[in-house]
Amino acid sequence: MSYLSQEHHQLLRRTFLKRSTLSVGTVALSSLLSESLLNPSPVQAEMKARLGLEPAVPNMPHLPPQIKRVIFLSMSGGPSQFETFDHKPKLDEMHGKPMPASVTSGQPIAQLQGQDLLCQKSMFKFNRHGESGQQISELFPHLGTVADDICIVRSMHTDQINHDPANTVMNTGTSISGRPSMGSWLLYGLGAETADLPGFVVLTSKGGRNPQPIATRQWHSGFLPGRYQGVEFYSQGDPVHFVRNPFGVDRDSQRRLVDTVGQLNRLQQQQRFDPEIETRINQYEMAFRMQASVPELMDIQDEPKHILDMYGTEGADGSYAYNCLLARRLAERGVRFIQLYHRGWDHHNDLNKYMKVCSNLTDQPTAALIQDLKQRDMLKDTLIVWTGEFGRTPMAQSNKGDTGRDHHMRSFSLFMCGGGIRGGQTYGATDELGYHATENPVHVNDLHATMLHLLGIEHKKLTYFYQGRQFRLTDVAGEVLHDILV
Repeated sequence: MSYLSQEHHQLLRRTFLKRSTLSVGTVALSSLLSESLLNPSPVQAEMKARLGLEPAVPNMPHLPPQIKRVIFLSMSGGPSQFETFDHKPKLDEMHGKPMPASVTSGQPIAQLQGQDLLCQKSMFKFNRHGESGQQISELFPHLGTVADDICIVRSMHTDQINHDPANTVMNTGTSISGRPSMGSWLLYGLGAETADLPGFVVLTSKGGRNPQPIATRQWHSGFLPGRYQGVEFYSQGDPVHFVRNPFGVDRDSQRRLVDTVGQLNRLQQQQRFDPEIETRINQYEMAFRMQASVPELMDIQDEPKHILDMYGTEGADGSYAYNCLLARRLAERGVRFIQLYHRGWDHHNDLNKYMKVCSNLTDQPTAALIQDLKQRDMLKDTLIVWTGEFGRTPMAQSNKGDTGRDHHMRSFSLFMCGGGIRGGQTYGATDELGYHATENPVHVNDLHATMLHLLGIEHKKLTYFYQGRQFRLTDVAGEVLHDILV
């Protein structure tokens, strides 16, 4: 039998129906993906699986889910807990005095090595907000208006003291590069909720001191199939490179091209059975659908002026405020994991100036996102996390008289709010000088375990076999923070 006849034989009706994704079923896509189809056929189930709409893990979710999606607000650079959520009166008393050696002896230090370690009080006042009386820095008055919705965790700690490895821990649960990011784990475990947009979207903005670079591997799928990796959208210009057809190419001709390339890729897949070929097919199809869905997503002309004013944006300006508005629009359209990076929180010096810059850029939009989701009845099934990759030292770092704070991994603060989170509470505590997490310490693995729990996933059961062992997002650690849950 010739090679051509073998290929012809492999493309019999059953194989053809099984292997073809959208090239045959485009017209019937809406009905095939309809939530009203309670008993989908094998072909429909296959199509949904190829689109990433079905979980790759059997028997998911493990638990009744309390949320549908996560919006992860990454304050890149490490915001100071002493100017945000962890007021320390003892630091006021000790300001300018040496930090006790009993506190710092043998501890990892970044740029303060060999320097005098002097206590640095908070540079801003703290006020109490809401019925709960949450203590929040005066730099964040808008967050104060949602104090009863948020849970502040003051006892976070991590494994790494420098930016890139600490971001790797926050995103993947380990400092070892090459592991899947948390958004990729969610898509692998639960599948996507939309066929028209990626299930994991990343947006970035900057403003403040020394915006640290963010490597794209922070939202990579690692050893998971490539279709689970995050997709970066740009909030200025075209949101995705080449999302628009070139001059002279219409949608019908683009559809024919995607179909033809898909058929060629499927012929190769039948010979090699390589999951990355499936990823390539899916990505071509996703790119075609995004040519229609992404411009509609980014066009905010349908947003009323009072919403734009609430976020503090006029749109398409590359700002954190605009990205927060896009986060809400992505959530409305079924995106499972939305991650916003704001770069500019690395305040080794001139902290007074740059904390004002960063808080001014992020305070109002963050509170607006919470309020907007709440008024649309979406906060109940959304988890919002606001955090840096680590915190800052209670000791001063000076550079030409402009005081700042060094990197700190032993304690930092974050907040969570939304579905399943009991708002209006402060959880955990640090010692009186704010150096160590002492009461209910929370590791990044615990944060991930809690996030997965809210999504209906038992974190120890979400695993992937690779290089001879089962891997998971929380690796060999992680405990669910039941005390902060409703």
